[in-house]
Amino acid sequence: MSSQTAGVLQLLALITALALAHRPLGDYMAKVYSSERHYRPERWIYRIIGADPAAGMRWPAYLRAVLAFSAVSVLLLYLIQRVQGSLPGSLGFSSIDPDQAFNTAMSFVTNTNWQSYYGEQAMGHVVQTGGLAVQNFVSAAVGMAVAVALVRGFSRSRTGELGNFWTDLVRGTVRVLLPISVIGAVVLVSCGAIQNFSGIHEVGQFLGGPQEWNGGAVASQEAIKELGTNGGGYFNANSAHPFENPTPLSNLFEIFLILLIPFALTRTFGRMVGSPKQGYAILGAMAVIWIGFTALMMWTEFAHRGPAFEMAGGAMEGKETRFGIAGSSLFAVATTLTSTGAVNSFHSSYTGFGGGITMLGMQLGEIAPGGVGSGLYGMLIMAVIAVFVAGLMVGRTPEYLGKKIGTRQIKLAACYILVTPALVLGFTAVALALPTPADSMTNTGAHGFSEILYAYTSGANNNGSAFAGLDADTPWFNTTIGIAMALGRFLPMVFVLALAGSLAEQRPVPTTAGTLRTDKPLYAGLLVGTVTTVTGLTYFPALALGPLAEGLAS
Repeated sequence: MSSQTAGVLQLLALITALALAHRPLGDYMAKVYSSERHYRPERWIYRIIGADPAAGMRWPAYLRAVLAFSAVSVLLLYLIQRVQGSLPGSLGFSSIDPDQAFNTAMSFVTNTNWQSYYGEQAMGHVVQTGGLAVQNFVSAAVGMAVAVALVRGFSRSRTGELGNFWTDLVRGTVRVLLPISVIGAVVLVSCGAIQNFSGIHEVGQFLGGPQEWNGGAVASQEAIKELGTNGGGYFNANSAHPFENPTPLSNLFEIFLILLIPFALTRTFGRMVGSPKQGYAILGAMAVIWIGFTALMMWTEFAHRGPAFEMAGGAMEGKETRFGIAGSSLFAVATTLTSTGAVNSFHSSYTGFGGGITMLGMQLGEIAPGGVGSGLYGMLIMAVIAVFVAGLMVGRTPEYLGKKIGTRQIKLAACYILVTPALVLGFTAVALALPTPADSMTNTGAHGFSEILYAYTSGANNNGSAFAGLDADTPWFNTTIGIAMALGRFLPMVFVLALAGSLAEQRPVPTTAGTLRTDKPLYAGLLVGTVTTVTGLTYFPALALGPLAEGLAS
């Protein structure tokens, strides 16, 4: 069997597994966020934090709760890192420097999980399990909560209430993320991932010196890392490390975990707005982009250009032989079209066009299918833009799901889609203009430019993966990427929740013969076209200076 055939079979197996899980998981999550029943452990949590789970919140109150919870999370995670040297289970590691502690705290709380440190050489068991793993759960639950709030904005009328953030946060963690993560951890352990709390031990000699490895609760953290589209690895090699991702089977399972909830949330959306067909339209647009990107990535990485590629069967530099080009390409597209950031190969070693595909996946806004929660609300924002474009073409006021898309709604949607490009392009320009940040580049020319563009694209879009050729552990990059992660996460949430509030206050508009059918393939095609056009117009000049120039020169 050829490598290309094996890649196609892996893709078909992945699509089948996702299709089988789509309906039951989507329906289950719709029930979770619509139920009025509170489980006993959940009521205990509400008492501890002093929250009233029955109280409805308008969008400003919902936003304040999101920001307050996230701010406290950043502070606690920062403090845990700063006192690590005094904690038990630190494995002898010292406390984390202030700039790196800030960067890491902001990274994990924003669901970015950008890492400018060596996990096995910096973080002990307490920080890994009590700090980083906890944020893997709750940061994902925050994204899901905001997405559900926007869905309620479409489904409710003549009310400004979007639900209760604390209820949505707890239910997403306890009823969705936790049980699936337990099952996922068991599967990964059965595939060979480690799960222990052992200390540092010598495993042999390497280049004349001892080689040491530390153990850890890796499988459990790996499960929520992928399921919650987090991405922060226990080890520096991330999902290329055999302790985290031992076999081709575990590799395919991890890709399945990455895509599981984002795709299933489209079914949840359809059920909550009372029209599963609307969910299928969003799903169709996501699937077209994802499959298209996967096919392009496999094509460019399998292409035989030159004797070295021909001997290796394709572009094997930076890829694990146990995964090959197919498994690496599938993983790279899945992780950059979502806000996961996990890697099982080094994106910096991809072909020029291959590296450009990973960047473009993030620059789309990670909406195909996107991060847990953030992918759905990002695609719904693009859906609002798409109906506005359609309204301009036919000369009538645009409507979506029975809600009029007026001046206020378009302004909020426009602000949403402008935030991350402004952060990415602005910080990239400043970093290249100053002398010190450029010293962190290990390459010159187009590839060196791509390293910095990728770093800020990853940070501002809350992805967390890296080109791996940039020394980002400097005060400049730790601070500026940390700021980009915070603004890239929370500013869009402001516009999403404000849009949800304005929609929830409206009365539903009756469907007429002139109403655009947004549950049809034609609209799904319009949505795909809107996404690609907006992104292309925004980022093409920057991509032309980096990956496109590199690809055309090779």
